[in-house]
Amino acid sequence: MNWPPAIDADALRLLAGVLAVLVTGSLAGYALRIGVARGRPHPVIDNVLARVRAWWLIAALVGLAFWFGRPGVVLLFAVAAYLALREFLPAPSDRAGDRVVGWSCLHVAVPVQFALVGLGGVGDWGGGLGALVWIPAFAFLILPALLLLSGDPRALPERLALPQWGLILCVFGVSCAPALLTLEIPGHAGRGGYLLMFLLLVTQLGDVFQYLAGKLCGRHALAPAVSPSKTVEGLLGGVAGATALGAGLAWMTPFTVAQAAALALVVSLFGVFGGLLLSSIKRDRGVKDWGRLIAGHGGVLDRLDSLCLSAPVFGLLVWLGWAA
Repeated sequence: MNWPPAIDADALRLLAGVLAVLVTGSLAGYALRIGVARGRPHPVIDNVLARVRAWWLIAALVGLAFWFGRPGVVLLFAVAAYLALREFLPAPSDRAGDRVVGWSCLHVAVPVQFALVGLGGVGDWGGGLGALVWIPAFAFLILPALLLLSGDPRALPERLALPQWGLILCVFGVSCAPALLTLEIPGHAGRGGYLLMFLLLVTQLGDVFQYLAGKLCGRHALAPAVSPSKTVEGLLGGVAGATALGAGLAWMTPFTVAQAAALALVVSLFGVFGGLLLSSIKRDRGVKDWGRLIAGHGGVLDRLDSLCLSAPVFGLLVWLGWAA
């Protein structure tokens, strides 16, 4: 991506669509507050409005990042991954080895991974390139060595489990999103940003569709032991909405309408699985949200949980099908 980026017709079309969705969501929320809540506090409507306001901020940050090209996009995702990993990692213990592990994950693994992505280290998503092997190598070779050298290697597998999971999900998984900018697809040169936007819109709006369908039609719990609020009806509505959205966004990708719909279906399903996986870990800790940074959404990881699995799956499928 070059800076300043070219504002072509497709970019303006996409911008207009995003703004239309945000404006519609805001108007609908305030209409519900006036017509249903009568201006009084209403937990569901207030939550929807908080979510919409947060989406305005998120959309502005993403747009600003795209304005600065690949460095801006990579920096945005690096900050998001850092914050998500901070939420995921357990509170530091008094054991020196655990403190070193946590510090190195945040201040060594994260910046190196996104520096490799920013330099194009995953340019063809293959060949054992740096950004593909750095996080697995750090998690399963360097972290054990740090604990062994700390002089207190007791219960090593148990102490390493969460940092390793955190690095794979919050850092490697999230880094696969900006890495889409480096893919070289014949006939689609210089348009990696549209692939990233396709992934973000399908994943994030799929979550919105799932939330709305669950609130309006939810009757049967999907995984009550993991996430009591998720329903089968919400899953079906979310996946159907994401699939239709993907088909409608085919114009900005190298995919046919059918291919875009199929990819959106896979992305949305893995997004649901990612959300359930992170919810399972969250419930084991006895917390409802990963944090409180984003009003209406919880923490950064609450917003990124579906992307942790959908981004690497989408990138792999695109590389195998179109860039290989």
